[in-house]
Amino acid sequence: MKTKAVVISEPGKVGLAEVALRPFSAQDVIVQTAYTSISAGTERMLLAGQMPHPMLKLPVIPGYETVGRVVELGADVDPAWLNRWVYVGGAQCYDGINAAWGGQSAQLAADVNRVIPLDGVQPSHGVLLALAATALHGINLLNPQPGDRLLVLGQGPVGQLAARLARIRGAWVAVVDRNPNRLAHAEADQIVQVGDGLPTLQEQVEGGVTAVIEATGSMEALASIIPLLGLGGTLLLLGYYQTLNLPYMPLFLKEARLLTAKEWAPGDLLHCRDLIADGTLDVAAMLTHCLPITEVATAYDVALNDANCLKLVLDWQNVPSN
Repeated sequence: MKTKAVVISEPGKVGLAEVALRPFSAQDVIVQTAYTSISAGTERMLLAGQMPHPMLKLPVIPGYETVGRVVELGADVDPAWLNRWVYVGGAQCYDGINAAWGGQSAQLAADVNRVIPLDGVQPSHGVLLALAATALHGINLLNPQPGDRLLVLGQGPVGQLAARLARIRGAWVAVVDRNPNRLAHAEADQIVQVGDGLPTLQEQVEGGVTAVIEATGSMEALASIIPLLGLGGTLLLLGYYQTLNLPYMPLFLKEARLLTAKEWAPGDLLHCRDLIADGTLDVAAMLTHCLPITEVATAYDVALNDANCLKLVLDWQNVPSN
């Protein structure tokens, strides 16, 4: 069986191509993709040829933010799964091509135990489930308490989600970014723009903070805000960094704790699904751009290079036939 998929054939080159699907197993559900999104972190590095082997083995199918409808069931799958909307965090269901993470495909197969039903969630909103769960995992590790003062550095998708989730816990949250278009979608107790000709962050945020959530991926940005951290405060790293390069003396004087978080823990995807479904976590404003899959090269350029793009949705509902 064949399908269409996004393929990175060489560094800097992305497009649609026909790929072969392996035989399905008895535990698989077959999903017809409706929406995917593009990770500005991992897919940027993959397209640039910066991901470590074996993920970088080209050609490669990227993506781990897939939403679609279950259209076929393996022999051992409960019939109740048929026609349900689900989120799939990538798939390894191809023959003859690397999948890292394999979610950008018109049709895919995944073990039924790995898919998340999107009951009560608007399907296009489901593409944010992975980033929401990643942010939730970081917030759970930080464990903010009501009345804690948090500063979220960077208002890309993960920073936006972390700020929202921290406020749900009762923390006071300030967010900061240089881009006013990102800040326009932010939800926080204090929204701070920094940049040339504007007051410094230290001038705008008074009273210090108990924790800083770093979501820019910039060591320079993180180093600049350490003076705002209270004694015994925590720096939570939610970006991705090639190396850590921070001045030691400010950290020493603050007795600061450094906390790192990888992807979500078991249960985080379902928890975020429920928060989105009941309206506690509002993600609609974060989906700023939408393009058809036929414009995939343009979509990657917008998602990775347009500073006004917070999160782009790829619409697969009119995918070209094989």
